[in-house]
Amino acid sequence: MRTALLLSPPILAALAACGSTTDAASGSQDSAPTPASVTPAAAPAPAAAPADEPAAVSAPTGLYALDATALGGEAMPLASLQGKVTVFVNVASKCGYTGQYAGLQELQEELGGDDFTVVGIPSNDFGRQEPGSAAEIQAFCQENYGVTFPMLSKTGTKEGDSPIFDGLAGMTGERPGWNFCKFVVSKDGSQARFFKSNVGPDSKELRGAIAEYRAL
Repeated sequence: MRTALLLSPPILAALAACGSTTDAASGSQDSAPTPASVTPAAAPAPAAAPADEPAAVSAPTGLYALDATALGGEAMPLASLQGKVTVFVNVASKCGYTGQYAGLQELQEELGGDDFTVVGIPSNDFGRQEPGSAAEIQAFCQENYGVTFPMLSKTGTKEGDSPIFDGLAGMTGERPGWNFCKFVVSKDGSQARFFKSNVGPDSKELRGAIAEYRAL
């Protein structure tokens, strides 16, 4: 005959409490939320490299700040000469010195380029030896001397006649006294030297001034 095991009420209560505690602990472990994954913040994009800035261009100064007109009638701002040593010559087609066109063209062919040029300025002031029109002067220079250097429009040389000759006089204290006077102007247009008509394009004095200004 099997004998039934009888448990007292206090023991039964203790066993029930243990079961509840275990289940609660187990449930707590099973249902605990998993921490959300954290995506690292994206690193800031590097700043774009600044675009290369264009090289600064110096503003025309001195004589080269003036405007002028080419023999053909088109505008020729003297700013185009900035950075060049320039020999300005008041020229004429019917003068005893007209043959100097050949020497001036040789000077242009030898030295002309990025830092040198000759510029002719026809004038009828002396002996009325430049009476022709712009087209006639241009044809004469090209047909007889093969001139390739720039030629400006015909003008007077006296005070108030031309801003160019006024500017040259301001720098040198000299104005043309006859045809084919020469003004050697520095690259920045702030300095100039004057040479009379009888100082030819191949003279040591003129070439020395050109070399001096080219070296600056």
